[in-house]
Amino acid sequence: MHDVLDPDSDRGRVYRSLVGHPRESAERLAARCGLGEAVVGAVLKELAAEDIVVMTDSGAGEATWEALPPMQVVEALAQRDDAARAARRQAGVELERLYRFARKEAGHYGALEVVEDAARIMMVSRQLQQSARHQIRVIDVPPYSGPPEHYLEQEVLQRERMAAGVVYRTIYHGSAFDDPIAWPNMARMISAGEQARTLDDPPMKLAISDSDLAVVTLAADDHPGVVSLLIHPSSLLRALSNVFESLWRLAVPVSAAGIGTQIDARDRQILTLMASGATDDAIARHLGLGRRTVVRRVSVLLAKLGATTRFQAGVQAARRGWL
Repeated sequence: MHDVLDPDSDRGRVYRSLVGHPRESAERLAARCGLGEAVVGAVLKELAAEDIVVMTDSGAGEATWEALPPMQVVEALAQRDDAARAARRQAGVELERLYRFARKEAGHYGALEVVEDAARIMMVSRQLQQSARHQIRVIDVPPYSGPPEHYLEQEVLQRERMAAGVVYRTIYHGSAFDDPIAWPNMARMISAGEQARTLDDPPMKLAISDSDLAVVTLAADDHPGVVSLLIHPSSLLRALSNVFESLWRLAVPVSAAGIGTQIDARDRQILTLMASGATDDAIARHLGLGRRTVVRRVSVLLAKLGATTRFQAGVQAARRGWL
């Protein structure tokens, strides 16, 4: 959306032309901007979907377009940026609390218990799920450990708990789509009813059972393997709950409709950048591609998704699990 203020982008050219020349047709806009009429038509539809321009009637039966006031557009951009910054700031505050608590000795904080034995870590994970009455919240990040049978046992347990009415909400690391262990497990669990979202780089491996117990799993500092921190009801547990909810709002939903559909890593990068509001020029610079290549790939992706705007493409890609 920000590129509408960039005079070098296609969207910026069209919007600026409308600001200075109200009630213009797509044909006249194309001539003013030096762009193809099809490109201008697609840009106008995008801008209309984002409430930046509106279609008007010239009175002669010709469709014309009008720009909404620039300060109104800027204010909408600022509000969206403020909301995103507030969510990130809140997540940072809660993570800072976790950082400080995790570095205290366990004996000095009664709600925190350190578990280093691998077998007990697995047992705690099962107990956490079996004790849940309402919901399990999980952040799943690599490295993915454990034998294949562990994941099959986890699937059986999760299906049992979901059948008993326990809701599972999971935030997966963005790399899960490419992992031979995590991806099949994720696909089956989403199909079974798990609510799933993805985030490029979640900060920790976490599981929370209702508001009763949380488990944070971290790489051990002084030996190979992992260590788990068991957090019982406390301000720290509430902080972890807030971290999860903040990240959940920022993460991209994944639906069962997208399971089984794959795109390559480069197209996923392009879609992710599109969803963030990057222009074709910015995507080309970021990925080291030619602009024509990006335009062609964007066109193909829009067609695959049945979308006419970048916003629609982002929504559809998220629903199909492409992001």
